[in-house]
Amino acid sequence: MTSQVSSPAEAGKDVHRLDRVIIRFAGDSGDGMQLTGDRFTSETASFGNDLATLPNFPAEIRAPAGTLPGVSSFQLHFADHDILTPGDAPDVLVAMNPAALKANVEDLPPGAEIIVDTDEFTKRALQKVGYAESPLEDGSLDAFRLHRVPLTTLTVAALERFELSRKDAQRSKNMFALGLLSWMYHRPTEGTEKFLRAKFAKKPQIAEANLAAFRAGWNFGETTEDFAVSYEIAPAAEAFPAGTYRNISGNLALSYGLVAASQQADLPLFLGSYPITPASDILHELSRHKNFGVRTFQAEDEIAAVGAALGAAFGGSLAVTTTSGPGVALKAETIGLAVSLELPLLVIDIQRGGPSTGLPTKTEQADLMQAMYGRNGEAPVPVVAPRTPADCFDAALEAARIAVTYRTPVFLLSDGYLANGSEPWRIPRPDELPDLRVQFAQRPNHTLADGTEVFWPYKRDPQTLARPWAVPGTPGLEHRIGGIEKQDGTGNISYDPANHDFMVRTRQAKIDGIDVPDVEVDDPHGARTLVLGWGSTYGPITAAVRRLRAAGESIAQAHLRHLNPFPKNLGAVLGRYERVVVPEMNLGQLSALLRAKYLVDVQPFTQVNGMPFKEEQLADALEATIHGH
Repeated sequence: MTSQVSSPAEAGKDVHRLDRVIIRFAGDSGDGMQLTGDRFTSETASFGNDLATLPNFPAEIRAPAGTLPGVSSFQLHFADHDILTPGDAPDVLVAMNPAALKANVEDLPPGAEIIVDTDEFTKRALQKVGYAESPLEDGSLDAFRLHRVPLTTLTVAALERFELSRKDAQRSKNMFALGLLSWMYHRPTEGTEKFLRAKFAKKPQIAEANLAAFRAGWNFGETTEDFAVSYEIAPAAEAFPAGTYRNISGNLALSYGLVAASQQADLPLFLGSYPITPASDILHELSRHKNFGVRTFQAEDEIAAVGAALGAAFGGSLAVTTTSGPGVALKAETIGLAVSLELPLLVIDIQRGGPSTGLPTKTEQADLMQAMYGRNGEAPVPVVAPRTPADCFDAALEAARIAVTYRTPVFLLSDGYLANGSEPWRIPRPDELPDLRVQFAQRPNHTLADGTEVFWPYKRDPQTLARPWAVPGTPGLEHRIGGIEKQDGTGNISYDPANHDFMVRTRQAKIDGIDVPDVEVDDPHGARTLVLGWGSTYGPITAAVRRLRAAGESIAQAHLRHLNPFPKNLGAVLGRYERVVVPEMNLGQLSALLRAKYLVDVQPFTQVNGMPFKEEQLADALEATIHGH
């Protein structure tokens, strides 16, 4: 949080201008911290700041109140310039109870501001999380600027006229906190007031109570002597190209990307899905878009979901199935069938911590090997990965391009960090989107020796090796499908050894030959060390690289969108550098693939704690690599 200038405010309070700030809201999972963070983010987006968010919440629907495992938090980093991560350490912590304070205080740098709800620091609440005495009184928080605010009492007092029970009234304390922070950082309030009226349209008294709490928080900041300073962070005007922007999460961007892909392909979109964290939002969002020809099917299980999607692909739809790692395991046989049938199918894997049920609400990048090899037999599939929440839109279009052009299932590997995180997104114009239209087979495509014209379902395009896509019911194009090996061309069942060898190699050649862009390398200083990433590590890696270059270090950076096939120039790129570091949130899966294919001694830098990398942590590791440590 960098202070630049100070000026007196009209109310007699100072206004400090900052270039950036990191705020974390923390409380029980029932305290509305995610809603509070979302609203503050929306206010910040409408103001024009660049931003990045990190929601963090328990897997339980209602975790035990007042306990450390039950703490839910939402971190927001916003600035007047281009930023890439939600930030390493909060400048401001809003702690709704002792558990929230204890779970987060170690992340705070000296001098950070802490706002606590003193009403919740009761003897019982303190004992529940292991505090022998109150940290508000024992001097343990002397390194910070502590603001003791009786949030619950103030909220209940502000809502006395609504004749609510104390329990109902105190539910609005998150809106009081939001109002206070909105005052502190000069956030626009119209959007939140409109949101609350819409959210509680059927309960106008509750809507007005929340609005009253929100305004009371704002007025408290304006009048109390405890907050002598407010802060301004100017819009990030130079960080964004001209255009229309909105704040967007990864799952929402992915949903919009799938709708856009179906429109650009002129195909109906079919989603076969089973709810699973953190992918369920895509099912929820796409179910709202029937006006774009979207059909969503919530199946009874993962296997039925992918089976329905593959049937829709056979029927001529742009077919999608969404899931996370455990669901991919269940879908594996049907994805193998899609490889054999050579039909377009988008498999969206929003990765989370594993193995098994693992960490449902935490992030990981550990499904790469599963996507590459998690099927029986030789069953190659293309793999693409978005790098930021907004980039999920473009990644969905790219996955659809590959699927329909090459008639293959395609894996899209997002993760929990991208899915739930958000950033500004420039809404593209329709003429900026790729043309994904395809031609279905309409007539016989092969002439037999006797002159008879027939349809061969596995006669391939000489450029792409894709087979024709024949919609059932097209006269004369009836053909046999199934999982048993097919004869080249005719699609008839074949157990011939030479044919099987040919079909296996042809399916692999089709994937190997997919046209993907060359990997771009950012190397302004002729570095000897390259940091190579994939997926959601892009933000932390880029932030770390910026930090190192600002300190005078020389380092090159590249990031992979296409993980199968790799870009054709990747081997040459890797060969140019003395050292290659690959940070990833697993135990070195991409590193293993690169070592095997290119015989390059890449150095993995790994983390599997359910959280994204921190900028400083990566910068330190990369600096050590540059200097050969």
